[in-house]
This record gives sequence, C-alpha cells and structure tokens, in this order.
Amino acid sequence: MRLGFSLGSLLSVEEIFDCAKVLNDYSADSIWIPETWGMDCCSILSHVSNIAKKPHLGSSIINIYSRSPALVAMSSVTLDTLSGGRFMLGLGTSSKAIVEDWHGLKFSSPLGRMREYVDVLRLAMSGQKVSYDGEFFSLKNFGLLIRPPRTRIPIYLAAINQKMVELTWEIADGVIFYLRPLQELKTTIAKMQSRKKIDVACQLITCISNDSEKAINRAKQTIAFYVSVGEIYRKFLASNGFQKETTAIFEEYKKNGLRDNQVFVTDEMVHSLSVCGTPEDIRKRIHQFVDAGIDLPILQFNPVGTVGESFDLLVKTLASDMK
Repeated sequence: MRLGFSLGSLLSVEEIFDCAKVLNDYSADSIWIPETWGMDCCSILSHVSNIAKKPHLGSSIINIYSRSPALVAMSSVTLDTLSGGRFMLGLGTSSKAIVEDWHGLKFSSPLGRMREYVDVLRLAMSGQKVSYDGEFFSLKNFGLLIRPPRTRIPIYLAAINQKMVELTWEIADGVIFYLRPLQELKTTIAKMQSRKKIDVACQLITCISNDSEKAINRAKQTIAFYVSVGEIYRKFLASNGFQKETTAIFEEYKKNGLRDNQVFVTDEMVHSLSVCGTPEDIRKRIHQFVDAGIDLPILQFNPVGTVGESFDLLVKTLASDMK
C-alpha cells in the first residue's frame, strides 16, 4: 500500500526534519509539506530532499495567487533537480481570507486562473520557451536557465467543490482531497474515475495513541479548527451530512474561540473524516479509505504527546503496510 505523510503546521522545523529521518528508514511513498501562513514549503522540501533519499516529495499546497506560474516552475524544476526527480507539485486556490487579507491580492476566477496556471507550468517545466497570452497570465519569451531533469513533473490539484473536481480530472495528474466524508469520497471517486483515471490522494487527519480517547480528542480539535476558520470546508461539510454539527462548532467558535468547541465534533464526524485511535484502529481506518478508492492516503500527522514518540508509534504501526 502506498502511504504518504504530511509533516508541518503543528511541528517545528527541527521536528519535521527528525520525522523525515525516521521515514528514510521505511518505504513511505511520499512526504508532503503544507504551506498556509507558516513555513515556506519549498525551503523545507529542499532540505528534506537531503534527509529522506527515497520518498517522493510534494507541496501540499502552493496557492496559485501568491506566486506567479513562472516562479513556481523555477521552484519545481529546482526541487526536482535537488531530489533526483522525486518532486510532485501540489497546487490549490487557498481562500479569499488568505489571498486578500494576507497577500493583498484579489481572489477571483479560481477555475480560470487554475486552468491557465497549469497551462503555463506545463510549458515552462518542459523546458520550452514560453510566450503565452491568456486572460490571467501573459508571458513573453520566458525560459528556464536550469535544464529540467524531467519534461513532466506530476501536478496534483486540491479540490473541494465539484467544478474544481471536474477541472482536476481534466487537466491534472492527481487530486488531493481533504475533509470529505468517507461515503461522499467513495461516490465521488467512483464517478470521476469512470471518466478518466488519475492518482487519487487524500490527506487524512491522523492521530495515534495507545489511549484511544486521547487520539480521538486530538482529531476532534483539528476538525473543529478547520470547521471554525475554513468557510469552504464548513459549507462543504454542512451540505454533506453535517449541517447541525458545523453550525454548533462555528457558533461556539464565534462566542469563545477554539477553547472548547471540539465538544461539538461528533464521533460520526471523527469516523468519517479522520484516521485516529489505537494502532489497531489506525490500520483498519486507513484500509477503509483505501477501499473507498483512495490510491494514496496522505497521513496528516497530529502528534498526541511528544512528537518523537507519537511519530515512532505511527510509523512502526504502519511499517508492514508501506510497500
């Protein structure tokens, strides 16, 4: 079974590198580094490529507003060169709050922008000289000085709403899902894969402990965070069976912040949206997501207790599954 690991957000730079060292001794498919408003994923991936020599390396995700496609092409080819052809480019649209409030850019036309962004990237990363005149991007005689080790770097798109899902299946090599109920995932994957086969990845909130209650509570905290601050996730989950729960979580967040609103995350949400519990529970839950059609589970590591002990428990639990 292919297994990816998402390292970041809750970890320090040193902890990410320590976890990457551990994974270098196993047969992990890939290491993914997230990017929101903390660490720059390209810098971290550059160093990780020297620590973990075997896994593929992915960005999860670079948003298509804060960097130009020419710059992302440069970063991607550089990372692919440093890693010996192991880089996978994960792209997404991010959100209006992040793009407009923090980057000072207009969040508009995400579908059209994504289509052109991927067009430009494909041309530039192939080593061609690029002249492009689109609605969103205009380039004249852009060419990389560095020679790409591969003419095609895999591109994965983060997709939530149906239009982005359909665009992903049209133009990308893979998809990265997140916070989608298990049954909805199964239905969507079966429908889309019947049209065209691409690599289906899903980032899964992952919390492991020999104390099941501690792991479940940690997962509830993470789910509550994304429902509270992520409008697009809140709306998607509300329209897919969790209206009552998302309303309660968000109302409590507006009153008292994130202090206690995880109590409104139900066990049903945890079981449908995450991988958590004891080592035995973890293995069963991952196989349920694989059975739903996921080719590459990406385990978003949420430490329970100390980072080192928690990660060692996770990796040793799954060692026999990493093939």
